[in-house]
Amino acid sequence: MGTAYIIDAVRTPRGKGKKDGKIATVHPQELLAQALNGLKRTGVDLNDVEDVVAGCVQQTGEQGACIGRQAALAAGWPNVVTGVSLNRFCGSGLQAVNFAAMGVASGMQDLAVGGGVESMSRIPMGSDRGGIDGNNPHLIELHPIVPQGISADIIATLEKFSRDDVDRFAWESQQNCQRAVAEGRFNKSLIPVTDLEGNVLLEKDEYPRPETTIDGLGQLKASFAGIMDFRPEIGDGLTLGERAYKRYPEAKPLNHVHTPGNSSGIVDGASAVLLASERYVKAHGLKPRAKIVTSATCGSEPVIMLTAPGPTTERALKKAGMTVGDIDLFEINEAFAVVPLKTMRDLGIPREKVNVNGGAIALGHPLGATGGMLIGTLIDELERQDKTTGVVTLCIGGGMGITTIIERC
Repeated sequence: MGTAYIIDAVRTPRGKGKKDGKIATVHPQELLAQALNGLKRTGVDLNDVEDVVAGCVQQTGEQGACIGRQAALAAGWPNVVTGVSLNRFCGSGLQAVNFAAMGVASGMQDLAVGGGVESMSRIPMGSDRGGIDGNNPHLIELHPIVPQGISADIIATLEKFSRDDVDRFAWESQQNCQRAVAEGRFNKSLIPVTDLEGNVLLEKDEYPRPETTIDGLGQLKASFAGIMDFRPEIGDGLTLGERAYKRYPEAKPLNHVHTPGNSSGIVDGASAVLLASERYVKAHGLKPRAKIVTSATCGSEPVIMLTAPGPTTERALKKAGMTVGDIDLFEINEAFAVVPLKTMRDLGIPREKVNVNGGAIALGHPLGATGGMLIGTLIDELERQDKTTGVVTLCIGGGMGITTIIERC
């Protein structure tokens, strides 16, 4: 196997995923197209790009029709550039980067793009109407899957993370993000979003709430307590609460600690990461910013769903012959505050190495785009701190995790 080099990584700002969000007027194909065109600053010949691998979770409506290919066409890229779309839920963007890396590291490709897009204002969660279980009664009987927020509260209950624990982590995410914005730490990766006439719609992330306080977070109502009595029409006939306790009776009564303030935000955004083979780098005199050391996926129990970042990261570290102590910085996606808290506890990761510029609680989580965004954030921060190694990891619906280890060049 050869080496997959990261030549550059760019992203759009995250816009609020509501109809009045500043980039809600932008078609998702155009959103990803603008991220793709941000890679033009590398100077590579776009005719050499062999594939655009795009993560996208709600692949329906405007996000259907193979958005990877359509975005490349909308960007005005040469017709020879193909595209493909994939769905690994919240891990889609990082999986897209990893697949592109596999292509160039194997020698079967020389230049490829990985990344993703999600316009949550235009194509809301649940638009594909399948949910995590695909409305399959047999699967529901095997695994009484519940909404992720209930899974997060189960983890918090079993692991004894309190409301104060998750609120304090959320406040730290906002504080870290506020500092990063003030110091311009995101500027290197950000590509302003414009309308079709070239008018700038959004230059900086729209979602962060720097005014957030611990007291304010503590006043928010729990998000998922009110849905425990909901009885889905498909499946086992149980309420969501009965499903949860069927698999985890020891979690009863459930401590509902997650709120809109300590869970990831709903936003729009796109990311693009350019990867090249060693052969291509040498032939064209490119200066890579980083390289992929290794990547891994791993499954975990599908009802509790959000616990796989730990074992997945352990698997990746073992492949690389590394330990947690060898890693300078971690980006652990903040789907819910309990996810990075448990991952840090399980692996013994110091808090000061994790999400130092905030995470999805402060910035938002544009499902299919997040993994690619975190790659860029990590590279930027490694360069800023003059550090070497980093990890990106995300929990994934249905009980999966994904991890990528990178090394600065």
